[in-house]
Amino acid sequence: MKTEFVISEDGSHTLFVPELKEHYHSTHGAINESKHVFINAGLHKALEGKQKINILELGFGTGLNALLTFVEVKQKDCFVNYTSYETYPLEEAIYSKLNYPDLISGNVKDVFLQMHKASWNKEFHISENFVLNKINDKIENLSEKSEKYDLIYFDAFAPDIQKELWTEELFNKIFNVMNPGGILVTYSAKGIVKRALKSAGFVLENLPGPIGKREITRAVKK
Repeated sequence: MKTEFVISEDGSHTLFVPELKEHYHSTHGAINESKHVFINAGLHKALEGKQKINILELGFGTGLNALLTFVEVKQKDCFVNYTSYETYPLEEAIYSKLNYPDLISGNVKDVFLQMHKASWNKEFHISENFVLNKINDKIENLSEKSEKYDLIYFDAFAPDIQKELWTEELFNKIFNVMNPGGILVTYSAKGIVKRALKSAGFVLENLPGPIGKREITRAVKK
């Protein structure tokens, strides 16, 4: 897919896809949105009382969520298995120009590039406490016999763009690969999304959204 660079309001890049008329991240602040939705509402909650968690992400995209997760757990006494599904990986000419490492403390440029250059469909040890497994496939092909997950980053394009990914059928499959107490976080708070999540068995929480968005959704497998 053709993409165009856009500087969001917090100075970080997002990508615009003319074909879909959609951005990868919020134009109100890419880093701010990812931190708010996936780190603060998801990772922090999932790590409570745990030293090891398995994360499943849909989809890898710019790698921003993975990078922020790495930075967050780097100083913690915990271990993360990070699996990410992506159908359309970015080319090096694109990901190498993304400015996230310049705006995130910790000298993480090399880590960010390693994440993108890591082989697909194969585990890659980013560090002693972070293992990345990028899957170049549709999330619909997720096996219900896969490893069980504690945290889901549901970061697909919006429901009106990729409606096939926001269905009760897919949420059922994800529900079945989660551990009891597992958490799913997403930026979407649309009614159709909430209804599909509830039908799949999740208990929902409406949380305040990041700048430019009223609320987000956290769903828990009780």
